[in-house]
Amino acid sequence: MNETQKNELKAQYKEREVVGGVYAIRNTRNNRVYLDAASDLRSIRNRFDFAVSTGSCVNAALQADWSAHGADAFAFEVLEEIVKGETQTAKEFRADVALLKDLWRDKMAAETLY
Repeated sequence: MNETQKNELKAQYKEREVVGGVYAIRNTRNNRVYLDAASDLRSIRNRFDFAVSTGSCVNAALQADWSAHGADAFAFEVLEEIVKGETQTAKEFRADVALLKDLWRDKMAAETLY
């Protein structure tokens, strides 16, 4: 790969749409929900899919139920997405994602959370 190709790939990476948001990992056996947020939902989804395919637990908070019920008892749900603004810094975007998570925690107050 020459230098021009490398620079083109870097530019494409920087210009990609960054999608963050709030997600839940739901235990379908007991309906407990792990609620979290990430500034890159795609990577979190990939991590969850890998954990399910290998049988490894995706998060320490889920370990006891993961061991008791197995990976197939869990479902990944995107609750809300937001797109990083062109002028928004990474820090500002993470703050927006964290605020969104707090709003969802309030919405889900009646559910059993991990």
